[in-house]
Amino acid sequence: MNKQEIAEILAKPYSQDLLSGKIPARFAYIGLDGDPRVIPVGFHWDGETLQIFTVPKSAKVKALQQNPRVSITIDTEGYPPKVLLLRGSAKVDLLDGVPDEYVEASGKIVPDDQFEQWQEGVRALYTQMVRISITFDWVKLLDFETTIPKAVEDIIREKQGS
Repeated sequence: MNKQEIAEILAKPYSQDLLSGKIPARFAYIGLDGDPRVIPVGFHWDGETLQIFTVPKSAKVKALQQNPRVSITIDTEGYPPKVLLLRGSAKVDLLDGVPDEYVEASGKIVPDDQFEQWQEGVRALYTQMVRISITFDWVKLLDFETTIPKAVEDIIREKQGS
């Protein structure tokens, strides 16, 4: 998939809603033992990369340094679902302090009524964090209005005799 195709999909209104909303992402990577991992994460979208933040000694940091390939899903509940599927490579950077983007991203998973106290605790606890920046080389939006999974498209084509 080329950058233009990726940009077109990410610019679609449903993609923008998912990237800017309060829904956490499901972040998949390969652990050091070779087994897959999937975790819910808050994220920051800067228009080009999706950023996830963690502590420096997190298991995912070492795993991503060994194998930077990742997959992410951001999706809605309810019907019809809106699903943004993303694949790419992660870059790991050590940062001093607590990045504002991390605090903003955490608003996706920390309840509003606990956010202020949570933020104060995090800023007092962490002296360094790791930013995981993901650049995508494949994306797909399933909105079940204009786009559906390829396997379903194939069944429909077969039924229509095309």
